[in-house]
Amino acid sequence: MEVAISSDWIKVPNQELEMDAYLAIPEASGTYSAVVVIQEIFGVNEHIRDVTRRLAREGYVAIAPAIYQRQAPEFEAGYTDDDMKLGRKYKEQTQVSELLSDVQATIKYLYTLPEVKQSGVGTIGFCFGGHVVYLAATLKDVAATASFYGAQIATWCPGEDEPTINITKDIQGTVYAFFGTEDPLIPNEQTEQIEAELKKQNIPHQIFRYEGATHGFMCARRESYSPDAAKDAWKKVLDLFSQKL
Repeated sequence: MEVAISSDWIKVPNQELEMDAYLAIPEASGTYSAVVVIQEIFGVNEHIRDVTRRLAREGYVAIAPAIYQRQAPEFEAGYTDDDMKLGRKYKEQTQVSELLSDVQATIKYLYTLPEVKQSGVGTIGFCFGGHVVYLAATLKDVAATASFYGAQIATWCPGEDEPTINITKDIQGTVYAFFGTEDPLIPNEQTEQIEAELKKQNIPHQIFRYEGATHGFMCARRESYSPDAAKDAWKKVLDLFSQKL
């Protein structure tokens, strides 16, 4: 049963940076597990805010930090070609050390809230966020990771020479990764590479492939939205968080 929630923009301190973040909390008194939601290249837009609220209605404290705070404060975009070009420009300016610092600062902030259980958190990310949460799975506080169509995990890492797949050995918790078989940004052989590396490193994981689905299949605001795949994947996300958080 969905619960009543409240939501608002807040500030997350990270050293000299004040990071915008969208926070959603169940209204009923008590303590809850927490989930960090990581944006696509389009910023903390309505899709990401909606995911954050959906998680809160399921009984989690959910927060979406603006990981483009350094590049473009208050950036929010739609899904036009120009939007994608700009979002990718900012993505290319990110650094893995800063991204991990932002996620860690967000977790630290969550632990200051009386509504949040002092235990491991979950993460969920989409598109570039799916890549970022794979990186963030190496943080000791991250118990469960839901990575949606994280492009370039096998071939690139923000600001680094070696691809993100090489950090798989350092992952701390359980990873669920979701891909569409028709995703032009993630060839199926790269999905297989990720699965093989997770197996090689004995990381608890499951890989879910949706036949006929493409990039962005979870977002109802995009032409690529796949209702059946989205419904099934959301159920699997909730199963993961209920088991591990």
